Order: sequence, then C-alpha cells, then structure tokens
Amino acid sequence: MKNIFSLLCFFLLSYSAIAQTSVAQNTMSLAIPDPVNLPQDIAIIPEPVTVVKHEGHFTLPANVTIQCPAVPETHQLLVFLQERLSVPTGSYVSTVSNKSGIANIKLSLNDKADPILGTEGYQLSVTPKHISIKANHAAGLFYGVQSLLQLFPAAIESKELVEGIEWKAPCVEVTDYPRLGWRGLMFDVARHYFTKDEIKQYINAMVRYKYNILHLHLTDDEGWRIEIKGLPKLTEVGAWSVRKVGEFGNFIPPTADEPRNYGGFYTQEDIKELVQYAKERFVNILPEIDVPGHSLAAIASYPELSCTPGAENYKVRSGERIMDWSRGAPPTALVDNTLCPANEKVYTFLDTVITQVAALFPFEYIHMGGDEAPFNFWEKNDAIKALMQKEGLKDMHQVQGYFEKRVQKIVESKGKKFMGWDEILNGDMSPSAAVMAWRGMKYGIEAAKKQHEVVMSPSTYAYLDYMQADAITEPRVYASLRLSKSYEFEPVPTGVDPKYIKGGQANLWAEQVYNIRQAEYMTWPRGMAIAESVWSPAAKKNWPNFFGRVEQHFKRLDMAETKYAPSVYDPIFKVSRSADRQLQIELGTEAPGLDIYYSFDNSFPDRFYPKYTEKLTPPKDATMLKVITYKGKTPIGRMMNMPIEELNKRAGKK
Repeated sequence: MKNIFSLLCFFLLSYSAIAQTSVAQNTMSLAIPDPVNLPQDIAIIPEPVTVVKHEGHFTLPANVTIQCPAVPETHQLLVFLQERLSVPTGSYVSTVSNKSGIANIKLSLNDKADPILGTEGYQLSVTPKHISIKANHAAGLFYGVQSLLQLFPAAIESKELVEGIEWKAPCVEVTDYPRLGWRGLMFDVARHYFTKDEIKQYINAMVRYKYNILHLHLTDDEGWRIEIKGLPKLTEVGAWSVRKVGEFGNFIPPTADEPRNYGGFYTQEDIKELVQYAKERFVNILPEIDVPGHSLAAIASYPELSCTPGAENYKVRSGERIMDWSRGAPPTALVDNTLCPANEKVYTFLDTVITQVAALFPFEYIHMGGDEAPFNFWEKNDAIKALMQKEGLKDMHQVQGYFEKRVQKIVESKGKKFMGWDEILNGDMSPSAAVMAWRGMKYGIEAAKKQHEVVMSPSTYAYLDYMQADAITEPRVYASLRLSKSYEFEPVPTGVDPKYIKGGQANLWAEQVYNIRQAEYMTWPRGMAIAESVWSPAAKKNWPNFFGRVEQHFKRLDMAETKYAPSVYDPIFKVSRSADRQLQIELGTEAPGLDIYYSFDNSFPDRFYPKYTEKLTPPKDATMLKVITYKGKTPIGRMMNMPIEELNKRAGKK
C-alpha cells in the first residue's frame, strides 16, 4: 500500500509539473510532449477552471426543448443557442420559461448567488439525458453556452444544414469563471473603415472566446469615424482619404486630382445600434478618441486646432509617410498631426466631442489616446513657449501632461473615467487616470506601482498587427509575433498589487489590414492565446495542450467561415555562418510533430523529397530554397519560397 501511495504521489506531482509547463522558449525545438490538461475530445478555449469527464455522451435529439429564465438579458442568448442547435443539425428547437417544464437543456439563474462564480462564471453539466447550465447572472449563462457548443462536433458552427454528423457532446461537469474582468480586443477602424456589419461580425467571433471588451479606435491620421453633431467637417472631410493599396506607410503622396472617396463613418444611430448589439452579447464598447497626436483627420477638418501655420493645407492621410522614426520615439513629424495644447479652441472642441461620446457609450471609461505625440513642431511654437512660461512647464513631456490633465477633467466632468496609453505616465497624471500599457510590461508595472488602474496590452505579446510567420509570406510589418509567444502573455506580473491590474487586451492596428477577412486572419488564432491568458488560471498554461485545442478550433473556424492564419504550421528559418563563412540554414517548426521537406532545384517539394534532419548549406548556384511541412502523409504548411539572397542578407556579410 505504501508503494502504491508513493507511486500515486509521484504520478500526481509529475502530472502537475507537466500541466504547468510554460510555453517553450525555443520554437526551433521539435521535441514537445503530448497535451495533458484536457481529454482529447474536450477542446474548450479558454480552458475552464475545472473539467471532470464522465462516461457517455449526450446526443442531441430531433426535438430539443430549452428551458431558460424569461428575463431581457437572456433573450439574445436564447436566440443564439436556438440557431446554433437547429441550423446545422436540422433539429427542431423550442423554448419554455417554466421551471417545472420538461426540457433537454436547462439554463437557470441561481436563487442564491454562488460566490465562486461571480458575475461571469457558470457551472455546466452534461449527462446522457440532459444538459444544465447554472450561473449567478445572464453573462455566466452566455459563457456557459459558448463552452457547451465547443463540446459538440465542429460542424455545430456551420451556417447551413450538415448531414451525416452524430451530434454528441461528452458527459462532463465544468466549473468555470474568469481570472480577470477586463478581457479586451482593440479593433482599429480608423486606418481603414470597416462597416457596421463587419464590426458585428468581429463581435460574433470574439465572444466565442469569452472576450467582454471591444475597444474601438475611432480616430487617427487616416480617418475620423464617428459623427459629432455641430462639427460636421469631421465626417464630411475627416472621414475620407484617397484609396491606395500596397505597403501602407510608403505610398506616394496623393495628387490634388485624386478623389477622396475612400473611407466612411458611423452615424450616432449606428453607434447606438452597435452598443446595443454588443450589450446583448455581454460586450462593452470602449471608445477611443486619440489625441493630442494621431489627429491629422481632425486638423484637416478644422485647421485652427493646430499650432502650425499652413495647417489649412493639410489633408487626411492616405498612407504616405508623415513621420520619421529613425531616431526612435517620440518620432519627428514631417506633418504636424498634433492638437495644440496652448489653444483654448482645442479644449472647447474636445468638450463637444467628449460630451457626445459619453452620451453614446454607456461604458464607464473613455480612452483618449496619448501615444506617439511628436514634439518637434511644439518646440518651435511661440504659443507653446508662452504656455510653458505661464504654467512652469519644463519640457515637452510636461506640455503633454498639461494637455492630458485638462482632457482628464473634461472626461470626468461627463461622469466617465479617463484612460490613455502608457505615455501619459510622463505627465505625472493623478492615480485616477487608467493606463493601457502597450510599450512593454514594465510600463504597466510602473503604473500599477503608482496606483493607477492598468490594462496590460504589451506589444511583445498582444499586438495582432505583427507578422505571424516569415516576412516572405506575411504583409510586412516592423515586428513579428508568433502564436506561441502570444501564449506566454502573463497579464499579472509579479511584484505588483494585483488589484491594480484590471485585465489584459490584444490590439489589432489596421495599417496593413484592408478588409474584414484580413482582420480575422490577423486575430485568430493569436486571439485565442490572449483569451486564455486573461480567462484561465495561470497555473494551467500548457503550450502543447493549448495547441492541440487550437487545431480543433481551426475546424470550427472553417465551419463558421471565419478566416484564420495557418502560420503556426509554416517552417521557421534560422541562419548563421560556418567557420569558413558558408551560409548555414536551420529549419524548425512552431507546431509539434511536423516533418519538413525541401528542395534547392526550384521544384516543389512533397514528402518524397529530402526530409530536413540537420543544418543545410545551399549548393553553390542555388537561388531558391522551397520548403513545406507535413503532418504524417498530409501537407499542412504553406509552400515557402525563400530566396537564397534573402537568407544571405539575414546571415550578414560573408
């Protein structure tokens, strides 16, 4: 018995150690253990707090009855569940609100609140005869439904009838609740305009993974997207630019005769509709008006908001170069895209804007930007110099701090809380200003230590505009962020009081994102990694297990017709020079269990070509390395065409 107990202890300790293994730092490694957290037929993302699997399955009958409380908050939830259980399956789904009614699926609100579940938690029970979801609040029922649907076959996501599927869900007991209250996605609709219906489509995808904040970046140099009554030029002028395609940021400046008809904006009725749509799905919308920098669209509309003479000639940016980043941050502006902190008209303008934004968005916060404001035009402006002398401001950071404090007072006068990007810390803001930390974890830590509320959204883990694979296949951006790196995101760092960390967020900047399909491609699957980081217990982080579930969700996204990036299957290139300066190429994969096949002769490799086993040295006259990954006998990665010249550049001079 003692030996059995010892073996049991060893097994449990080993299981715990494996289950808590962090994401592998070296993505070149191919030796990755098998998933261990959840059984193979349970692939819920984000991973629940506890899952106990039992024998058997619940089989969806031809006639399904759902029992649900008859309260307004559950109406859309019920419509959603009815649709998912009927459209792909062909089942007839009816509903009852009477607790004593007979039902296959019962959704119920606890008469006495369960303190463990909080406002968003739920308990899900699946038996061979029935399904039940219990929660303290309707939001918990909604999230329980998301987990329930992930237990059924992937075809449950289909928008049309699917024949030949056994609609079974494994018998389980799930107790689940979020780790953090702020679980956000930022969608940049300023760089390129996305329609109201496309935003709804984005919301539909994000709630699948239990996100509850949609941060809309509504204004920037490239467009002003929200109607403000009394300031008509913001949308008559500020919402429109010249349509260009290619590499954003390097476009040729538009000529005067090119039509400015690319863009759009949301009327106040559109905003109300989006707010209601999000609310029905338990999502709050955080509006962002980005000032004092990133304001060229506003200045093109109302030039008097600028400090700089000649601003009346400014136009909404169409993707041409307007900043010089060669000396780092803050950038040197080639065009002054900042509002003037020394101009009282600016604060009158912002009061008008914030008054209407506050009335349209019920969420308690308004995000006022504050990032990347260039100072070179301010530094030579007489009005700014006079302001500095009057207010005792020593440098441009304090000038921006003066501006931010005045804007904060306006926001708070409307009954809202002020939030800004982490640059606002340079201005000695009061602790009542909330900080969204994007430049790195250290800025969030600094803000928390100063007792600011903090939302962690560091670019190192959570910037969804970054490339997901090699630059030869992705729209070229200045940095890369692979799925495994996103999964390493830990929103609550050690050494800070957790009460100041409201949560975490992923940000999709849209300079290189021209349409909703590309927005989806950039968001998923990295959005799954961030979702799990902010919902699931930190101790359950396990990259192999997570990736196994992601692969199951690829099938779900296919059925839902939601685009995603397969970049995780693409080979990773690493180059070096040998002692005699010859190019050496090392290939690896981010996903476990893949084989890599290659060619140097310009033909397209398959699994009958040479298999990669060790570093490669290209033949003397080779110009192209083609590689592809396989899983067993099935090609799974994209064909990669890597010029040898490019690899030589990366390796440095011979």
